[in-house]
Amino acid sequence: MITTDYVRMMAAYNSEMNRRVYGAAASLTDTERRADRGAFWKSIHGTLAHILWGDSAWMSRFDGWPRPPIPIDQSGRLVENFEELRSLREKADAEIEAWAERLDPAWLQADLTWFSQSTRHESRRNRGQLVVHFFNHQTHHRGQAHAMLTALGQDPGDTDLPIVIPWNGSP
Repeated sequence: MITTDYVRMMAAYNSEMNRRVYGAAASLTDTERRADRGAFWKSIHGTLAHILWGDSAWMSRFDGWPRPPIPIDQSGRLVENFEELRSLREKADAEIEAWAERLDPAWLQADLTWFSQSTRHESRRNRGQLVVHFFNHQTHHRGQAHAMLTALGQDPGDTDLPIVIPWNGSP
């Protein structure tokens, strides 16, 4: 079972890893960030924009955020300006951490029903499992951005959870 401690730990991890990845990406030129590097969302910028899009989509279901204004197939172009994207990322991370602090264990145990624009049908799943997917989605695509940055000689740092977020005996 997913706990509120797990969600808080993952929200903190997400924020720190985004700071590291965006910090490394900021040292590149806009042309380097936007170059097609063969990733699913093509570029570093496109990948980072897609992560924010995905976070916004899930948080619209979890916490009443506005839904992304564009469909998933355009998510790599959610925000064109890197500094604006970075600012929105920082704001989203702070809001995700605040949401995690407010979470009630009962909320995680209940189901969520939503209509998915991507699959074009209604879905129903356990919220705890969806929260795991939410964080896994971030980690998956951020790993792609990390690999692209590393290939360009940038070092976003270690990604191992126990190193990034010290546990001190409990999550």
